[in-house]
Amino acid sequence: MRGLRQKIAYGHDIIAAFLSLPASLFLRQGSDLAFYNFEFVLLAAGLFAAVAAVVFWMMRLYGGVWRYASLNDLMAITKAVTLVILVFVPLLFLLNRLEWIPRSTPVINWFVLLAMLGGPRFLYRQFKDRRMGRARDGQAARRVPVILVGAGDGSEMFIRALSRNPMAAYEPVGIVGRNPGRVGRNIHGVHVLGTVDALPQVVDRLEREGRRPQRLIVTQEEIAGEEMQRVVGLADSLGLKLARLPRLTDFRNETDDPVRVRAIDIEDVLGRAQHVLDRASMQALIKNRRVLITGAGGTIGGELARQVASFGPSSLALVENSEYALYEIDLEISEKFPNADRRSIIANVRDRDRMQRVFREFEPELVFHAAALKHVPVVEAHPGEGVLTNVGGTRVVADCCRETGVAAMVLISTDKAVNPTSVMGASKRIAETYCQALDIEGHDEANSGATRFITVRFGNVLGSTGSVVPLFQRQLAAGGPLTVTHPDMKRYFMTVREAVELVLEATVLGLRSSAGAGRVYVLDMGEPVRIADLARQMILLAGLNPDEDIKIAYTGLRPGEKLFEEILHDAEAPEETGHSRIMLAAPRTPGLEAVSALIDELTAAAQAGDEDAIVSLIRRHVPEFNPEAGGPIRVVAGG
Repeated sequence: MRGLRQKIAYGHDIIAAFLSLPASLFLRQGSDLAFYNFEFVLLAAGLFAAVAAVVFWMMRLYGGVWRYASLNDLMAITKAVTLVILVFVPLLFLLNRLEWIPRSTPVINWFVLLAMLGGPRFLYRQFKDRRMGRARDGQAARRVPVILVGAGDGSEMFIRALSRNPMAAYEPVGIVGRNPGRVGRNIHGVHVLGTVDALPQVVDRLEREGRRPQRLIVTQEEIAGEEMQRVVGLADSLGLKLARLPRLTDFRNETDDPVRVRAIDIEDVLGRAQHVLDRASMQALIKNRRVLITGAGGTIGGELARQVASFGPSSLALVENSEYALYEIDLEISEKFPNADRRSIIANVRDRDRMQRVFREFEPELVFHAAALKHVPVVEAHPGEGVLTNVGGTRVVADCCRETGVAAMVLISTDKAVNPTSVMGASKRIAETYCQALDIEGHDEANSGATRFITVRFGNVLGSTGSVVPLFQRQLAAGGPLTVTHPDMKRYFMTVREAVELVLEATVLGLRSSAGAGRVYVLDMGEPVRIADLARQMILLAGLNPDEDIKIAYTGLRPGEKLFEEILHDAEAPEETGHSRIMLAAPRTPGLEAVSALIDELTAAAQAGDEDAIVSLIRRHVPEFNPEAGGPIRVVAGG
């Protein structure tokens, strides 16, 4: 017998056996029990307890853990109790030929002892499960809602494992199975809501209930072939990440790495389900058109390249200033879409002559302008470079579009352009105003059919280069701590797929109607996410405990950084677009002549390295620019 807990359990069972015989006699005789020889009852109870002690010891009832009492434990207890009764009855017969014990008492005692041994075990398990449940409720806001595919053993094991872990990162909100006969039933309280083919209806129902899943988890080992392909297709159409439970027979030889952080899926960090937009209209927009993408090697530009290539353009030009980034995206497109007509072009959007040659040679019909300097602290340290790329580069690309008769140019903007506290945000706001002014001028009655300039504004993209999620991933892999600038900092987040689908859908909406000339398209991104909560969520998704396994450290705001981002200015009353998750904003737009004059002054100051002049010009022409509301004022260490 090992361990104090096993000894306590053994003692409990012997006492239960001793008390079970008098209890059984009372149930059999009631008040007539008073006429029994008290000494004989004690002797019989002691004999019964002694037999039980030997049998329980021999049958090794104490190798299990009460916390995990199950049907197997109940079967073991049943066998032990049966053996105790079978041994005790002959011994008592030898003692007094059962003259003072009613013949039905051993049968009653079998049920009583079974209840006295099994009851406390299962009550203890219920108590622990309820306590775990209360602990889980405190984590519920950060758990990722999932649908399980398969109403069988895999789902049962997965749900049971989650129920025992209050820090688990996932919350099953429903099950879909292959057998229609199981619809309406439940596994540990999680209901089978439909078949796999009814998955769109199930997701729609859960969304109406405010429980839209973010992920599908396939729990059946045997699902494969065409059925698996159908699940993949449904998941993609619904914007759900797909995962599959590992087989129990799979294992890895990783004994030399006992503490291993699990990989994190970016979509699970979002805190909400991904938005799914109209992909059919996007394909109609792209198919058989010549498309050019600037900044094609970046996070947004790269995803634009992938999605555009999948929609069958007649040709695709990838423009990028970084040789390695261009090599990577070109290689990926060539492998995934070997028949695509693509061109890889090294060019800097700030170089007007080079960009004019690119536009004349390629003659694009659609241009997506994703090239930008986007990192707030870097641009704060080098404001001239930010102005030359984000403002001057945008003007170069926009002017090339107008000169060569491009059907539409889409400017990728950011929520940091709203009430900017940084040079990066202010530079993007000026880029917005230039494209807005061009769009308004081009769609006067006398200029109908001119290039459309469409501005799309969204928040932070999860997993983009230099963003907080890759930083947290590196810090997790190093054992922490995760660094957060301020405990109250909040940001809007979206996945790169959502961001690019927004860009494409906004282009569709912008080309359908000129009523939105000079407006900005904004995605409804839900509620902003507290960065400290995001850090805790990533720790949980890595299979670790926040503040225990991995600490969170607060480092203070960085230059140009603000606590809360906004997607709309106070004066930008949103309008409907016909799409439930895309809004249309009408920010203040100065005339084209005034914006052009500002950009001339800004670029001249940037080329001269006059950073004071840059900030002064921004303050004059972007009245909402308020660097004092951000982090520490930057300390310039050179241009």
